[in-house]
Amino acid sequence: MNSPLESLPIFYLGPVPVTSAIVTTWVIMGILAMSACWFTRNLDLIPGKRQAALELMVTTLDLQIRETTGADPSRYRSFVGTLFVFILIANWTSLVPGIDPPTAQLETDAALAFVVFVSVIWFSISSDGVSGYLKSFAMPNPVMIPLNMLASITRVFSMFVRLFGNVMSGVFIVGVVASLAGLLVPIPLMALDLLIGLVQAYIFSVLAMVFITSTVIDGAPSTEEPETHPPQNMKED
Repeated sequence: MNSPLESLPIFYLGPVPVTSAIVTTWVIMGILAMSACWFTRNLDLIPGKRQAALELMVTTLDLQIRETTGADPSRYRSFVGTLFVFILIANWTSLVPGIDPPTAQLETDAALAFVVFVSVIWFSISSDGVSGYLKSFAMPNPVMIPLNMLASITRVFSMFVRLFGNVMSGVFIVGVVASLAGLLVPIPLMALDLLIGLVQAYIFSVLAMVFITSTVIDGAPSTEEPETHPPQNMKED
């Protein structure tokens, strides 16, 4: 078993090395793109089984976003849903013989964390503008600016370390047990690995969602209507 900190290229595109994690990642993206085209074609007012399954997934995602953050899910469902499905499938590729999950490689998890970091900035600027995004670092007071700037980096760093550590450890344990005890003994561990992959995809997506919406909400102007009080000299009927 190769070290998870070492990515060995399987071929080169000119001077660019291509690793197995890159190939697996592109295969997963291709599967997701084809699945999205298949699920969304020929949509009708009266849904069939395929459309009903799609609507159930979207409704569940919207409910999760709304309950977790209290935000309107329409802005975030595409990004958060794609992030969750990609990480879930990437984690579960560990069950395919001869394939190491891309999320067990540092570069893949670092790339996912970087995407979340950029998305936080993009969603905040698109909602509140550059000034609104910069003001979010001064919440609740300007003294917190250095800590808020540091937190924006460290929380994303913790996301990819958590994902990498959990996925890599699961793959490593299953591989060691399989090499020592045969193919049938690790089956319970493989089932546990499936559960861990699901949980890690969920946690990563929820954290991304919380980071994005908290920045947007903190930097956004208040939308509450001011309270109105009748004049004190108004006589009651």
